[in-house]
Amino acid sequence: MKKTQTSEVHDIVEHDMLPEYDFDYSKARSNRFADRFNEEERLVVLLDPDIAEVFTTPETVNTVLRALISTMPGISKSDTKEESLATA
Repeated sequence: MKKTQTSEVHDIVEHDMLPEYDFDYSKARSNRFADRFNEEERLVVLLDPDIAEVFTTPETVNTVLRALISTMPGISKSDTKEESLATA
C-alpha cells in the first residue's frame, strides 16, 4: 500500500470545495421569527406527518398532552403550565 505524503493530503483538503460555491454573506438576513419565541417558555417539537394530520394546532396538542399528564402517576397538576395559562 502506497503512503500519501502530508503535503498532497493538504492540497486535496484545501481544494475540496468547488469554485461554484459562493457564500456571499453580505446578502444574509437575520432571522425575522427569532423575537416570536421566548427560549425559556417555548420548545419546538417536530411531529410525524400522521400525527400532524390529527393535531393541527398547538392548542390541540397541549390539551391532549395535559390530559395525558394528569393520568400519569407521580406528576402533580402544579407541574404543568395549565394553572399559569388559566391566569393569563
